[in-house]
Amino acid sequence: MARLVFGMNQSLDGYVDHLAFGPSATLFQHFIAEAQGQAGSIYGRRMYEVMRYWDDEHPEWGAAEHAFAAAWRKQPKWVVSRSLASVGPNATLVRDDLEGSIRALKAERHGEIEVAGPDLAKSLTELGLIDEYRIYRRHGVVGQGKPYVAGPRRPLRLVASDRIGEDVIRLAYVPASSLDSSH
Repeated sequence: MARLVFGMNQSLDGYVDHLAFGPSATLFQHFIAEAQGQAGSIYGRRMYEVMRYWDDEHPEWGAAEHAFAAAWRKQPKWVVSRSLASVGPNATLVRDDLEGSIRALKAERHGEIEVAGPDLAKSLTELGLIDEYRIYRRHGVVGQGKPYVAGPRRPLRLVASDRIGEDVIRLAYVPASSLDSSH
């Protein structure tokens, strides 16, 4: 059974904003390794449209960007949207029955599937489908953007923390109920 993991960069004041800060070279290498090992990604429409950047080659890219793009293109993607008519290569459109579709996906796949975007994460959290939350806590304050947590969520328990490079702490949380049920 696959595990759904929601992870994003977060400013000290709690926002996710890809335009306000990008990953350092060390953090980008971490994200490349994660993308190479993932069983796929689930996107909401807005985040998918941002990530479509990696579908095209860009002359200014270095080796790291090419490595990330190759990993991203290779993995299957599921895009949750009622407004999109179609999606790009290696992607499947999920229009209806979000809960049933994602439960079936978790049951048929193995490994870690990334959940990208706070709004989608909110919906999947409400359905009890996210297995782990990873916050990549950045040192900057942006004062605006989307909050990492787009709504109420179940209680979480910290299960890991580590430093990535000079300016990022990764915090990993799981729903408290998933730990409580194992005792």
